[in-house]
Amino acid sequence: MSLQVHTLPNGLRIATERMEGLKSATIGIWVNAGTRNETPAQNGIAHFLEHMAFKGTTLRSALDIAQVIENVGGFINAYTSRETTAYYARVLEPDVALALDVFGDILLNSTFEAREIEVERGVILSEIGQALDTPDDVVFDWLQGVAYPDQAYGRTILGPAELVRGFGHDDLAGFVARHYGPENLILSAAGAVDHDAIVAQAEKIFGDMAPRNATALPAPQFVGGEVRREKDLEQAHFTLAFEGPGFHQSDVYTAQIYALALGGGMSSRLFQEAREKRGLCYSIFASASPSHDTGMFSIYAGTGVDQIAELAAVTVDELRRAADDMTEAEVERSRVQMKAGMLMGLESPSARAERMARALSIWNRIPDLTETVQKIDAVDVAAVRDFAGSLCQRDNPAMALYGPIGEAPALADLNAALKA
Repeated sequence: MSLQVHTLPNGLRIATERMEGLKSATIGIWVNAGTRNETPAQNGIAHFLEHMAFKGTTLRSALDIAQVIENVGGFINAYTSRETTAYYARVLEPDVALALDVFGDILLNSTFEAREIEVERGVILSEIGQALDTPDDVVFDWLQGVAYPDQAYGRTILGPAELVRGFGHDDLAGFVARHYGPENLILSAAGAVDHDAIVAQAEKIFGDMAPRNATALPAPQFVGGEVRREKDLEQAHFTLAFEGPGFHQSDVYTAQIYALALGGGMSSRLFQEAREKRGLCYSIFASASPSHDTGMFSIYAGTGVDQIAELAAVTVDELRRAADDMTEAEVERSRVQMKAGMLMGLESPSARAERMARALSIWNRIPDLTETVQKIDAVDVAAVRDFAGSLCQRDNPAMALYGPIGEAPALADLNAALKA
């Protein structure tokens, strides 16, 4: 395998990694623009734009875009997050240049025709409705919103229906003009790829783009609070969150290892205590989700109305206990899980391309895998216990409850119990 990085004079970064023995490749454009870049009136437009990328250009119709990739047996897709919009394809080796040509076309020549906007608006409104009908999805949107209130980072990726209904051509084109500059674009490809050929083609397609000189975004502020929404559902959905480290903070790996030990699998503390021993829930997990300059450490469980008070108490007890008696065996198991998950995942060219793009976006370099493994291995029991204890002492956790929440405890009571 050979990883290479090149930056065009206008700031567009290109990363490739050849994986010997493969006959296919993943190639895509990762844009450093997402929900976080939206104004309040634009909430949802980054996601709308992602949908519109495949709806026609000056050179290709929407059908042409779909067929040109599928005619060669490929797959094309996109996604939007709070910090990124990604457009990517999986194709066979001879068709890498074709896929890159398509991405250049949709990024530089999309027409945003009124008829196609209306069609896709209906699709997105249906997607919003589906999300609202998925309790274990929507409760995390509410958790994000109460953790980061009145901030772009706390708003939903899909946006509210009332705003989506109003977006038009000028809104979409304006967002592209402001945020899709070459300094915000990362071209990443892995698998059966030729670095020099991709760089040469990228220079022809994107070399004339002028930088936008985007302004830095303010750091999100984790405020915390609670949202409780009663509804007649089969389960009560419980989420609890604390501000976690961002990618640039030294304890980012500690947070992820602690999340695995606390609620990352069948052997984790929360799974064993809440599900296996007490039968309080079917699903329970903890996660650490870092971003550029903030992060969230969260716990989720779905349970019955009669169990939610006990489940919350068990969660608090496990959080407190971890600060005192987390064991070396648990930390070692979590380190191994984290390394195995990372290394197994990177056997895929799609995961390799994603990793390179994310690393360039975060650190403007791609750390060697041995460096990452060393940082994981450096996390010891003392660090995990210290991190666990620090969560219990936070003054501003966030909580979201949805469904038949009954006598679920208030956040203030949980916070007091954490500090007791």
